Amino acid sequence: MSNNIVNGMLGLCVADALGVPVEFHNRETLREDPVVGMRAYGTHNQPAGTWSDDTSMSLCLVDSLLDGLNYEDIMNKFVEWYEEGSYTPFGEAFDIGIATSRSLQRYLDGTKPLQSGGTTEYDNGNGSLMRILPILFYLQSTYGDKFYEQDEAFTIIHNVSALTHGHKRSQIACGIYITIAAKILEESDLATAVEQGIAYAMNYYQEHGKFDSEIAYFQRLFSEGFASLPEDQINSSGYVIDTIEAAVWCLLNTRSYKECVLRAVNMGEDTDSVAAVAGGLAGLHYGYESIPEEWLNVIAKRNYIEHVCQTLHISFYKEAIGKLCRFIPYFKVATKVCRIPYETREKQIIIGYPSYDKALLEFIDEVYSSNLMEKQYTSITQQLDGELANAIETADFNLLRAILTYYVRADRFCDGAWEGAVEEKVFLRILERLNELGKINGFSVKQENSGCHSDS
Repeated sequence: MSNNIVNGMLGLCVADALGVPVEFHNRETLREDPVVGMRAYGTHNQPAGTWSDDTSMSLCLVDSLLDGLNYEDIMNKFVEWYEEGSYTPFGEAFDIGIATSRSLQRYLDGTKPLQSGGTTEYDNGNGSLMRILPILFYLQSTYGDKFYEQDEAFTIIHNVSALTHGHKRSQIACGIYITIAAKILEESDLATAVEQGIAYAMNYYQEHGKFDSEIAYFQRLFSEGFASLPEDQINSSGYVIDTIEAAVWCLLNTRSYKECVLRAVNMGEDTDSVAAVAGGLAGLHYGYESIPEEWLNVIAKRNYIEHVCQTLHISFYKEAIGKLCRFIPYFKVATKVCRIPYETREKQIIIGYPSYDKALLEFIDEVYSSNLMEKQYTSITQQLDGELANAIETADFNLLRAILTYYVRADRFCDGAWEGAVEEKVFLRILERLNELGKINGFSVKQENSGCHSDS
């Protein structure tokens, strides 16, 4: 199973790689020889499946967010990419924007992270927009799905942009992009999601006077007929306004991931970045499974990208996993955890409600109060045809959350169903698998009893 971080990041990366070989080609040239799949060499003389700074800088942000939000750490990872070739396909940063390069040099010369990005009219390339997507996942995990209703979320978006691009125009573009992405994850209808995302962002900027001078630059984007504009009125340069317009226009005028990113690439000019910005949104909407396998198969360091995305995904649940794994010692010894008021089990009649161990009830409450409950657990677990318990030891994180939710919800009618899950060591096995996945992804949990004792 995939997750939204993998969906968005691979959507971005694959689109970036499609655009790299034809970067700076004009639209007329690409109409005569359109990109239809992965190409080798071309503009930057790179093998097929090579991604550029769009993906590299996004990976820097993903990797940094594993330890929370730290602007200095993000900049340090940008520097590792810039100077050492870290977070690149083949150890070399071959495509660096001018504004980004200048901001990193200012940082190396001693400027503080949030003052490093350029703030002039000429500092509005797409260098922060192309890498902003991962902050969506941090904001969701920190402030909830409707984070865009909080001022602090926009401040964080603007700060992450300002590391390299501090002008308000670039910050607004990033804010609009992230709210569109958030609404895409909420709404099944793409046009509605885009419309609502833009509306939420523009409401914020219209309510905050310091952005008044810049709102006019986005007028076309939030006008009613934007999606109906002909392609020749859509620019695809590296200017941040052109990039966000082109990306959103491609998204609204296509019906699949493949169609969207090829449309973006074949618009020409800044092909990799326009496609990456569009591809991130298309990946979120259509999902990882929609990306052609023949494209994924040639992506450089695909396993690494998927692993770091999965690690970030699990890291957002680190605290919840830690709290639940405190119960491992309890479940290792727990046996008789349920008492029925009247002994009528042989007749399959229960009189009164079952009485459970206090520790078991604490565990159940901890699960319900965590962010580990999987809303779609029914549809996920039905695919296992009743073999849930047998799937635990090999389950990935999303499937394991669904199995946990299934067993926790099984006793919602107070019929004693939790007793079997304890006696058969199902809860223990789930927690041990959670702990194992935590270790695989770089964090471990102390298995202390912490006062969790059986009442029996």
